[in-house]
Amino acid sequence: MESFSLILAIVVVTALAFDFTNGFHDTANAMATTISTGALRPKVAVAMSAVLNLVGAFLSVEVANTISKGLVDEAGIRPEVIFAALVGAILWNLLTWLVGLPSSSSHALMGGLIGATVASAGFGAVHGDVLVTKVLIPAIAAPLVAGLAAMFATRLTYRLGRKADGKASAKGYRAGQIASAGLVSLAHGTNDAQKTMGIITLALVSGGVLVPDSDPPLWVIVSAGVAIALGTYLGGWRIIRTMGKGLTDLQPQQGFAAQTSAATVILASSHLGFSLSTTHSVSGAVMGAGLGRKGGVVRWSTATRMFVAWGLTLPAAALVAAVAEWICGFGSWGTAVVAVFLVASSFAIWKVSRREVVDHTNVNDHDVPGEEPGVVTQAMAAVTPPPAGLVSEELAATIPAPNDPASPAKTTV
Repeated sequence: MESFSLILAIVVVTALAFDFTNGFHDTANAMATTISTGALRPKVAVAMSAVLNLVGAFLSVEVANTISKGLVDEAGIRPEVIFAALVGAILWNLLTWLVGLPSSSSHALMGGLIGATVASAGFGAVHGDVLVTKVLIPAIAAPLVAGLAAMFATRLTYRLGRKADGKASAKGYRAGQIASAGLVSLAHGTNDAQKTMGIITLALVSGGVLVPDSDPPLWVIVSAGVAIALGTYLGGWRIIRTMGKGLTDLQPQQGFAAQTSAATVILASSHLGFSLSTTHSVSGAVMGAGLGRKGGVVRWSTATRMFVAWGLTLPAAALVAAVAEWICGFGSWGTAVVAVFLVASSFAIWKVSRREVVDHTNVNDHDVPGEEPGVVTQAMAAVTPPPAGLVSEELAATIPAPNDPASPAKTTV
């Protein structure tokens, strides 16, 4: 076994920095709906999510093994390749955070790793079958499955609660929403923290510190869990605003259905070793919950921007990582140039973000402009049962009060 080299230490630190950005970038996945419906105060929500992210990091290493052993050929991968991959992933995370788009940190990392590997060792070093079966197919299936599950769960929730007292029902669903948000946070730690574990393990193998096919060491698991928990606690308030208010207007029943559906999909995929995007799953579930309530509107302009970001994530991160790897190939000075560029770009993005500060004090103050229901929303609303109590409230509104002076005079025959 070789000792730690300087480049390997830089890779590990950069990987933990990515894990930190993953935490605040993806906090919205677990807590956006809980915050937007008022089930939890913003700071309490992100604190709870951070703790459960840390716990989730210790539950499994299947996804980490998919990255460290399955996606690319370990032979011939140098630590510089891993560094370049992380540069592409971090910059994409920061750019999408700046504009408040919930893109996939997982796919940014996958894209960066693929781009840097291709630039270093060619297309043959990427295992296409693993890419298709454990990355691309889950990327398409996850939002669809989570969305359909959330839509039907929302319908069922409103149907079962038709005769329930409105205030008591809302209070119960808020409690359920807190529990389901905790489950999403646990699932996020289980799935996303493992990606950093996998990338650090791959770097350690490439640097000769670990033998090929090794599982992540305990210190890697602990450091990855702590990094993602710290990032989560800071809260990605810009993306929380988009996820909680920008896609649709959620009631507690919908928030509960969305988060429960997303958590189920994420935990199942983690058990199977799929490198699933929690962003895709939660976003799909939120849209499904919006379609599941009659009168609910999915803002398709926001959703379209989000879909475009999803489609660009893999190739954009891959392109930046490939260029970074090409520069790193010139030697130590090339690696230093890339490191300086990463730090300078990250600082510049942060400075731009300070022009309009979004934090826990104003995350729910943003009023999203009204948008007319699209074709899909209208079609779904036509076959969706109304929320509990809606029909009775509409009927009551049409009956004048007995002593209302505005009521029409009774006609006698």
